Amino acid sequence: MQGLASIDWSAVLPFIAIGFAAQLVDGALGMAFGVVCNVLLVAVLGLPPARSSANIHIVEIFTTAASGISHALAGNIDRALFLRLLLPGIVGGVTGAYVLINLDGDTVKPYILGYLVLIGFYLLVRGILFPPKPAKPKVVEPLALVGGFLDAVGGGGWGPVVTSNLLVQGVEPRRVIGTVSAVEFFLTITVSATFVYHLGVEAFALATVGLIVGGVAAAPFGAIIARRVSTKLLLILVGVVLILTSGYGVVRAVL
Repeated sequence: MQGLASIDWSAVLPFIAIGFAAQLVDGALGMAFGVVCNVLLVAVLGLPPARSSANIHIVEIFTTAASGISHALAGNIDRALFLRLLLPGIVGGVTGAYVLINLDGDTVKPYILGYLVLIGFYLLVRGILFPPKPAKPKVVEPLALVGGFLDAVGGGGWGPVVTSNLLVQGVEPRRVIGTVSAVEFFLTITVSATFVYHLGVEAFALATVGLIVGGVAAAPFGAIIARRVSTKLLLILVGVVLILTSGYGVVRAVL
């Protein structure tokens, strides 16, 4: 990588802004760093999808670490739920990463995004009309397995799939967001190691530096928002984010 003195920071600033915005959403809602980042990098800055995906996976190692630590300090992590999600999520991620070598993730991505749009509408209505009471989740391990797999195959989706489904089951939003974010760090390391092995050091570009700086800077703010915002408002925000980001992805995948 280039030395700090030789870096053109004016060229890096857009990536810093994107990393900050995406991680602020992800830290507060427990999802959508990859989705938001990918939409902004490809649609706004015009990066090739492959390069965008490579940068996002590498950056998420740093942002998920910062986010996980921030949520731990804010008391947002449920240890029992963390342990139930960890191993199945990693297994799903490893499986998905290897499957992606021989399978085009774009084939299944529209169906995943369509499902997330429906979940978004469900959570939005539930947040407005029927705020759920805290409850213990019944389906966790299979959910983590599927979420990890889809994250690797579809280039993202751990947060939207796992967070949204745990919220549907009635788990306290800030506990879901903090725990899912913490587990994502270990999942991201697993998936990123596979991508780096196949893509090589070319994935480490200036875009990665900018996204890391912006994402790490935003992580503490996201954790604070998750702790202080009400359950009802969090559900509404999660629903809106899922509808907008996944809906945009469906349109791009179909057209």
